[in-house]
Amino acid sequence: MKRSELTEFAIEEEGFKLKIRRGNQDAPLMNAGRAAMPIYSLPEGAVAPAPAASGVRPLAAAAVDEPGVTYVKSPMVGTFYRAPTPESKPFVDTDSVVSENTAVCIIEAMKIMNEIQSEVKGTVLEVLAENGQPVEYGQKLFKVRQG
Repeated sequence: MKRSELTEFAIEEEGFKLKIRRGNQDAPLMNAGRAAMPIYSLPEGAVAPAPAASGVRPLAAAAVDEPGVTYVKSPMVGTFYRAPTPESKPFVDTDSVVSENTAVCIIEAMKIMNEIQSEVKGTVLEVLAENGQPVEYGQKLFKVRQG
C-alpha cells in the first residue's frame, strides 16, 4: 500500500466484506507507530460461508500425505490448461505414466504459455485442477504415485 500510496481498499462479494485501511487514526498503535490491523470475527453462532464449488479441492482436504504419493505443483500463478490447444488431447490423464521432464500441462501467465513438466517418475492418480481455471503458486495440479 505504501508503494502505490493507497490509504484504503475495500472489496465486497456474496456476503464477504474486506476493508484494509492504512494509517487509521482510530486504531490503537503498536510496534513503532504502525497501526494495528483490526481483527474480524463472525458473530456468535454464525457459520462462515462455504467456498464456491469450483471443482478444485481446498488445500486442507489434501493435507494428509500418503506414502509413495507426490504432487506436481504449479510453479506460478496463471491459467491451467491440460492440452496444447483446445482441440488436442490432454498431455496426461488419470493412469498416464510420466517420467522426469514429461510435459503434463500448460500454465498461461501474462500471455505466455509455460509448459510444465513432471519432476517425478510415476503414474498420474488424479488431475486436481480444472482446465481453463486459474491456479495459484504451489497449488497441487496432479497427484502422482511414484515408481
